[in-house]
Amino acid sequence: MSAPQTLIQAAVNRLAARLGSGLADAAAGLAVIAQDAPERLLQEWQLFVEEVEQEAERLEQPDTDATAESAASWSAAGQEGPVGAHAADPHGAAAGVSPQDQIDQLRARVAQLSRRLEDRA
Repeated sequence: MSAPQTLIQAAVNRLAARLGSGLADAAAGLAVIAQDAPERLLQEWQLFVEEVEQEAERLEQPDTDATAESAASWSAAGQEGPVGAHAADPHGAAAGVSPQDQIDQLRARVAQLSRRLEDRA
């Protein structure tokens, strides 16, 4: 081989080696993520179940103190509390707040908690 051909071949060989190394690093990173994914999903699921249970308990309690306390916890978490949270109906739902609004608030809370968990990881 002539000198220019040798340099080109050497450059191609080095690029291939670096790309191969980069791909190996990426594959290793994906393997770590794949190993951690089930544990993380389990943690997320457990957190969600716990929040749903707490919300169900809150909705079942007809006294206004529990409803006001829950509204305060929504505000403390950076979420707007349910409108009319101080006046609960016999079923525990806040007066003037549609079920869809409650669902939207829960979804927003879950999204916020997910972001907090991602920030910790």
